[in-house]
Amino acid sequence: MLMSHEMKPSAGFLSLPRELQLNILSFLSGRDILRCTSVSKALRQTYMSSSELQYIVELSGQWLLHIPITDNVSIPVSKRLQLLRDKAHAWFKVDPYSFETVSLPKNMYSDEKVVADRHIYLWDQEEDQAAIIPILPRPLQKTVKRNWSAGTLLSVPNSDNLDVFMDPAQNLIAIAYSVTDATLESNDETLYIDLGALDKDGIHPQAAGRTLFLSVLPASKDKCFVTESAKLKGFRRHIALRRSFAYPFEEMWQLDIWDWQHSATSNSVLSGTNFKPNSIDFCFLGNNRLLVVAGHLKLYSIEDMSQTPQLLACFLMPVLYLNIQCFLPMDYIDSSPQLQAQQAVYTSDPKNKLLCITTGASRTFVVSTKIFFNLEGIAAATPVPWERWGPSNTRIFGEFKVHVSGNRVLQVSTSASGDAEYALRILDFSPLAVTNRRGLGRVVKEPSTIPEFDDWTGRPVKSLISSLPYVEVILDRKFGSAESELVDLWVDKDSIYLLILKFDHEVVGSTHYAIEYNELEVIDV
Repeated sequence: MLMSHEMKPSAGFLSLPRELQLNILSFLSGRDILRCTSVSKALRQTYMSSSELQYIVELSGQWLLHIPITDNVSIPVSKRLQLLRDKAHAWFKVDPYSFETVSLPKNMYSDEKVVADRHIYLWDQEEDQAAIIPILPRPLQKTVKRNWSAGTLLSVPNSDNLDVFMDPAQNLIAIAYSVTDATLESNDETLYIDLGALDKDGIHPQAAGRTLFLSVLPASKDKCFVTESAKLKGFRRHIALRRSFAYPFEEMWQLDIWDWQHSATSNSVLSGTNFKPNSIDFCFLGNNRLLVVAGHLKLYSIEDMSQTPQLLACFLMPVLYLNIQCFLPMDYIDSSPQLQAQQAVYTSDPKNKLLCITTGASRTFVVSTKIFFNLEGIAAATPVPWERWGPSNTRIFGEFKVHVSGNRVLQVSTSASGDAEYALRILDFSPLAVTNRRGLGRVVKEPSTIPEFDDWTGRPVKSLISSLPYVEVILDRKFGSAESELVDLWVDKDSIYLLILKFDHEVVGSTHYAIEYNELEVIDV
């Protein structure tokens, strides 16, 4: 009788019209849909005949979110599904010999270089210059081409540019700068952030004001606060500025966060100290969470911008590194209906992306962001040891040059013989990567072990184990020579970008001149 009672709900569901079954299943997650198909042949057949259910599973398995299509543009679900699967497969058969080259300005040294939405964004701090250069734009794509020559970024006299942040998704440029009053004995500085549009002059139309104002530093009788370094980052409605102040044996830092579309002032402030030369970095995890990397990983809620960010959890790193940086690029979404009609419309799921943390010891930690959203059983006041969260949620590599987009990582793989040549590796960490590869690439599921050394003493500390699964493809083209050097690299959902420094020689009379210039190689997928 008990078995008969347990089977009734299933039998009742299967007796429903097929259209109603599909509608109910479409509200489930990709994982739950697969669970249903694994316990019933009838549901399996329903799933196999439904492009909509397969599309939900494919998005979930690739850590993607669907973006609703606007302006009545209709793309059949079957076409979206096929495009999504074809794109995933294409990443495992990239042709590194099929590329186009873009020459960059020869007279501009760039402190900051960012590639997004088929543009490269450059900023030269010393010369106070910035530029936006389109990279082989596609048909119907909106492009921006601008050049801020020396002295045009800021209109404030006696100011020093500290950092520039350009966000194509918001059409936003933010410029952090300091103004020093040399007439005062303390030589005090005041910091500001100006907000403008990338494609035209003037204030950004969505900004709460032209200028963001910083919180006052903690009072001190014996210390003069002068910014030694600063970093601007942003995501959607948030902008944050980290500034560091040097003392003899330690460094004080302060992180101000704004909801720049609603307020020009900030009450959301974090601060702390750390021993030099440790570094601090941070990144946004979606709309309402901030990760601060200061020795260990501290996760904060920034949902309420009227108060200090709330600590949600602290994740301990296996070693305290001297120099540590994190980056988590956010997808750029083109809202053009014409482009939407030509491609599947989706973006990365912030709860299932990859975060890269690089260290001064030339280590790269690839971290699944799901650990920062599944906080069940984790108390904010109790740091989580590395052994509890790290091995199963990370994969550690020795390569230093690396970039990440969504669930894919692009890495430089140096030659085993130690020569100047190197190769590129594409790593896909999505759960469906094994299925999508269709026999291409190498599946890595077994744990890897890498020795770790103390940054202070150079002595071996421990062997770190990591086991986050991935699929690896090594491109067969060799890079690097006496005439060229890889400067930087980027990857997005459609392309690979390689910034190559070229060396050439010019003879004038009896004098030989060395000439350097940058080229950007674009490999489309």
